[in-house]
Amino acid sequence: MGDLTRVTIDFQTSHLIFPTLIACVLGLLGLAVLIRDRSKIAAAVPYWRGVLEGMDKLRFFGALVLTLLYFSLMVPVGNIWPNTGLGFLLCSIPYLLATGLLFMHERPLRQVLPLLIVAVVGPVFVWWLFTYPLFLSLP
Repeated sequence: MGDLTRVTIDFQTSHLIFPTLIACVLGLLGLAVLIRDRSKIAAAVPYWRGVLEGMDKLRFFGALVLTLLYFSLMVPVGNIWPNTGLGFLLCSIPYLLATGLLFMHERPLRQVLPLLIVAVVGPVFVWWLFTYPLFLSLP
């Protein structure tokens, strides 16, 4: 009876329970939608072929590459200065600037300057807000 009143938690893996559970439920729901709507999905292939031919591939794949770099570099950069949030800050500024420049059609100084200000002020404000008033650690 004494064992029923004790709870042991493995803190190394306990935080993985709900994301794994949610991923499994979403996977099953996605599979159910694929099975249910397989004829509609198959009929949409020509539409998506046209969309892929007409899209701006440089901006699309550039945004994907920048986003992957942003998320994969944030933790290693943050590990240089642990528990300071500098990984977030030092990765967010170039990410916002590069993404903004990627999606600009023309890049005169008059349009780049506001982007530069937003790319610096936005992450600095979020970093300050999480670090000091909220006392939350960013990567």
